Amino acid sequence: MIDVRHLHKAYGPTIAVEDLSFPVGPGQILGLLGPNGAGKTTTMRAVAGVIPPTRGQIIVAGHDVVQAPVAAKQALAYVSDDPKLFEALTVFEHLQFVASAYGVADFAAKAERLLEQFELTEQRNKLAQELSRGMRQKVAVCCAYLHDPRAIVVDEPLTGLDPRGIRTMKQSLRDRAAGGAAVVISSHLLALVEDLCTDLLILHRGRQLFFGGADRAREVFATSGADSSLEEVFFRVTESATEGDGCIPPLSR
Repeated sequence: MIDVRHLHKAYGPTIAVEDLSFPVGPGQILGLLGPNGAGKTTTMRAVAGVIPPTRGQIIVAGHDVVQAPVAAKQALAYVSDDPKLFEALTVFEHLQFVASAYGVADFAAKAERLLEQFELTEQRNKLAQELSRGMRQKVAVCCAYLHDPRAIVVDEPLTGLDPRGIRTMKQSLRDRAAGGAAVVISSHLLALVEDLCTDLLILHRGRQLFFGGADRAREVFATSGADSSLEEVFFRVTESATEGDGCIPPLSR
């Protein structure tokens, strides 16, 4: 559903992502991990078609993001780490706008279900400028889900959410994957990644250090066996790369 092939992104002399390749299939939830400056956000924005790659190819649901951007974006939803809403629109008007943009025929029924799922029914007529950070996050996710995307890319999905909102968000991502969507999550909350993700992609200074299942990562990098935490694996991988100036060979399945 998502196929990244030799993605390279440079900003002048600065290389943000270097020769990155990975697939994400239907039903998979990929955790995108790495320290600050690893290239996670650049990778997600490139997949979403927000920024063009310097080199390489990105395919979403069979469509090249650069050559067929509209078709690719129709199949994808992207929620950034700080989603921007239209301050003068209400919650429901956001859903109306997105439904119009994506041509969602059965908009009203889907919108009502999403508002109920994310506990936004009572806020449906509030302006975006009146919403808390967590409610804004929920609105952005509802807008992202409205057209039933086949690929979902989410950066820090739990920002601003209360415990109930966290539970709802996590379950919604599981449900979308179970329904056949390919999901990519970037987060510094390793417990979230460990709880949700079927696969991991670990980046460091724009380079791929590991791609594969969480169990495989524990086999390769953990020091205390199969029960090792993702936190232990993460620090082992990234610290090894730092000590070697980022030059450990990339490992995958």
